[in-house]
Amino acid sequence: MRLIEIESPQQSGPDIFCRLTEAQLRNRLDPANALFIAESPKVINVALDAGYRPVSLLCERRHITGDAAAIIARCPADMPVYTGSREVLGSLTGYTLTRGVLCAMHRPEPRLVAEVCAGARRVAVIDGVVDTTNIGAIFRSAAALGIDAVVLTPTSCDPFNRRSVRVSMGSVFLIPWTWDTPDLDGLRELGFKVAAMALTDASVPIDDPRPAAEPRLAIRLGTEGDGLAPRAIGQADWVVRIPMARGVDSLNVAAASAVAFWQLRSR
Repeated sequence: MRLIEIESPQQSGPDIFCRLTEAQLRNRLDPANALFIAESPKVINVALDAGYRPVSLLCERRHITGDAAAIIARCPADMPVYTGSREVLGSLTGYTLTRGVLCAMHRPEPRLVAEVCAGARRVAVIDGVVDTTNIGAIFRSAAALGIDAVVLTPTSCDPFNRRSVRVSMGSVFLIPWTWDTPDLDGLRELGFKVAAMALTDASVPIDDPRPAAEPRLAIRLGTEGDGLAPRAIGQADWVVRIPMARGVDSLNVAAASAVAFWQLRSR
């Protein structure tokens, strides 16, 4: 363990955790050196179990022999471990560390839709969702409720955003995911039918047995504000609604995703 004590927020060294934006960590110009931040011992262990490679660790001093000890034992012996008091690290990062531990990890190379979804029967499509909490919650539901893969359109938030990773409880490491065009060309080439979750006059209730009977179905979810764009709805093979009661017009997209994943699951 290469332990490095952080005495003040101005100390140089742990730039990954405090001076690089999410966009800089993602490093589109040099994907081989792209990074992401995993937060909390549980999430970090899920990432390590899934084969993600750690770069450095930041943790409160008291966790060196506590919550972080098992993580440190799994990391390369020469990997830097930055440590300090809760107050100093909070000032350094700008937020209180969840369970006192952060880990910078190598981001994997982007994967093709054909690779991620080749054997899938149910795929979640996240279209234009930019709230990091919703992204994490959708991934957690997808992993728990039998979705085989997740595909995002280019206007969606990055699933490896620190908050998305934490909210997902590491589910972003458990379910394969990738990006596709707004028209879902990659999925359509694989023979997927698309079920757009939307409230329209032409929609069918979610307990209609026909969408669930599709051998390969992509469940498309839009933002909770505007929902799916008319073009996305018009391109769908099915438009599906969750019936509402008491005058409620819709569910938050994260809650709607869990209902849709369960009801439209592959039988």
